[in-house]
Amino acid sequence: METFDFDTTVFDKEYVTLGDRREAIVRGGRHLFDRLPRAFEGVRQIGVIGWGSQGPAQAQNLRDSLGDAVKVVVGLRDGSGSLDAARAAGFIEQDGTLGEMFEVIATSDMVLLLISDAAQAEHHQEIFAALRPGTTLGLSHGFLLGHLTDVGESFPADIDVIAVCPKGMGPSVRALYVQGATVNGAGINASFAVEQDVTGRAAERALGWSVALGAPFTFQTTLRSEYLSDLSGERAMLLAGVHGIVESLYRRYRDHGDLSDHDAFRHSVESVTGPISRIISKDGLIGVYRRLDDEEKRVFAQAYSAAYPVGLEVTTEIYDEVSSGNEIRSVILAGKRSARFPMGRIDQADMWRVGQEVRGQRDTDGEAPLDPFTAGVFCGVMMAQVDVLLEKGHPYSEIANESVIEAVDSLNPYMHARGVAYMVDNCSTTARLGARKWAPRFDYLLTQQSYPSVDGKAVDPAPFAAFEEHVIHQVLGVCSQLRPSVDIFVE
Repeated sequence: METFDFDTTVFDKEYVTLGDRREAIVRGGRHLFDRLPRAFEGVRQIGVIGWGSQGPAQAQNLRDSLGDAVKVVVGLRDGSGSLDAARAAGFIEQDGTLGEMFEVIATSDMVLLLISDAAQAEHHQEIFAALRPGTTLGLSHGFLLGHLTDVGESFPADIDVIAVCPKGMGPSVRALYVQGATVNGAGINASFAVEQDVTGRAAERALGWSVALGAPFTFQTTLRSEYLSDLSGERAMLLAGVHGIVESLYRRYRDHGDLSDHDAFRHSVESVTGPISRIISKDGLIGVYRRLDDEEKRVFAQAYSAAYPVGLEVTTEIYDEVSSGNEIRSVILAGKRSARFPMGRIDQADMWRVGQEVRGQRDTDGEAPLDPFTAGVFCGVMMAQVDVLLEKGHPYSEIANESVIEAVDSLNPYMHARGVAYMVDNCSTTARLGARKWAPRFDYLLTQQSYPSVDGKAVDPAPFAAFEEHVIHQVLGVCSQLRPSVDIFVE
C-alpha cells in the first residue's frame, strides 16, 4: 500500500485509507487557532501579495485567525485598482497593514504570492530578488513552478517554498470561513506541499497557513502534482467541461425535443448545478445512479457511455498541453495580448438570458429535475477526468478534490445562484482563459460525436461497464466524511 506522509509536532496527524493507499491528513477547526503561534514560530509578518480571487479571502482569514500573534500586511503595486477594496476590508497604510508590493515582500518573513499567474511569470526575478534569505515563499497554485521549469530556472536556494491550495475560489474560502465563526469546522478543504525546506519549519508553516484559512481538512501533495491536476481540472470538469456540457445539452433539449427554452435550461444547467451536484456532494457519483428508476438507469448508462470517450479524449489532450508547458506558455502570451484583446463576457448567448429568467422563477417552478441523460453525460465526463488523473499517478485525495469535490461543493453552487459567467469570471485569470479555450472543445465533440451515437443507437456500452465497481466510489465515500460541516451559502 502506497503511503503519503509528513511530519508535524504542532498539529495532530490522522490517516485515511483511500482505495489501496493510505494518506496522512490534518483536521482543522477554530479550536486549533491557539496553536498557530507555534506553527508560525519565527514569523513576525506575513505579506499577502495581490488582491484577486484568493487575496482578499486569505488576507482576511489569516488576520482574523492570527489576531495579534502575527501581523498580516497586504502588498499591492503602486496605483493598483484594488487599493480601495483592500482599505475597505480594513487593510490601511496608516497602521502598516497595506503597502507597496515589493516593500512588503522585503519586510515580510512569509510571503504569500497571490498575484496573477502571468504577473508571477513576468516579475518573478524581481520578486525573488526582494526576498530575504530564510524567508518562506507561499503559493496557492503551482503555475510558477511550471513556468520556471519551462524556462530552465529555479526558486532561490536560500528560501522555503511551500503551497496551500484551497479547493475553491476565493469567495468560497471567505464565505465558509465566516460561517465557521458559528459552526466550528466550516471552511474549504485545502492541499499543501513543501517544495523547499531550508528553515526546517516549512511543513509546520504550510499546515498553520491552511488551518488559519479555515480548512476543515488538509491533504498532502507536491507542487508539480498540484499544478498539473489544478490546471487540467479547471480546463476540464471544474470550469470548461461543465460549461461545454450544459451549453451542448441546452441546445439538444431545445432543438431536438419538445421542451420550451425554460424547460431546456432546467433539464440541462439547473439539473447539473442543482440536484446532480447536491447528490454527488453527499453520496458520490454512484449516488446519482442509485436515485434513478430502471428506465432512467438505462438512459443514464447510455449517456454515460457516449460522453465518457469525449471526456477522456479532451482531458488527456488538456493534461498533455499542461504537462508539456504549452498551456502555461499560452496563458503568458494571453497576458501580453490582454491590453489589446481584453476578455469579454461569456453570458451573452440566448441561453444565459433564459437562465436569468429561470433563476428568478424558482419559487414558483420548484426543484429542477434530476434528468438521467444530463446526469449520465455529466458523470461520464467527470469520470473521464478521474481516470486521466489516476493514470498519471496523482494522490486519490487530489483526484477526488480536483475532479469532483471542488466542482460540486464550491464552484457549482455559485453557478446555481448567479450563473455560469459568475462562476467562471470570479476565478483566476488563468482559469478564465482556460474555460474560454476548452469549453468549445467539449461542446463540439459532445454535439458532433456523443449525441449522434445515442440517436443512431450506436453507443459502445464498455465505458459504463466499469462504472459501478470504480475505486472512486470508495474514495468519495471516505471524502464525504471529510467535507465541511456545513454547505456553502451564496449571498
